[in-house]
Amino acid sequence: MSLSRRDQIQLTAAEQAQFLDEQRVVICATNGQRGWPHLMPLWYVVRDGQLWAWTYGKSQKIRNLERDPRATLQIEAGDTYDQLRGVMIEARTELHRDLDVVSALGAEVMARYSGGPVTPEIEAAVGAQAAKRVALQFVGERTASWDHRKLGGTY
Repeated sequence: MSLSRRDQIQLTAAEQAQFLDEQRVVICATNGQRGWPHLMPLWYVVRDGQLWAWTYGKSQKIRNLERDPRATLQIEAGDTYDQLRGVMIEARTELHRDLDVVSALGAEVMARYSGGPVTPEIEAAVGAQAAKRVALQFVGERTASWDHRKLGGTY
């Protein structure tokens, strides 16, 4: 029995984890009030296999998620077809407004994207923003992945 093309390009759990650690931006799609998908980029961290992000509490994506907690996340890489790879996650979003939770996440996000540990400067920047922000915990329900490099040049 031969593998389907879909099975051939699927990332293993370890490959998915490595890919998510390597990438820097997730596109978050929420369901807009008028029925149109609302897509926005977010910085993220991975905690116990789940993506977490933070955003302003008055943002459109928060309004959308308050109405409907479903989100689709996509992280992708590759500039040519034979190099395309990515992960798509259908998730339920849990919104966290507790200031300690938001602050801790903000510090973690800022440290990841600054390339270093949490410093007093990061803590000050996070402290200035945390009260206006919400932490988003994306609880995955279904995942799809692809890595066209596994096709070995045959499409």
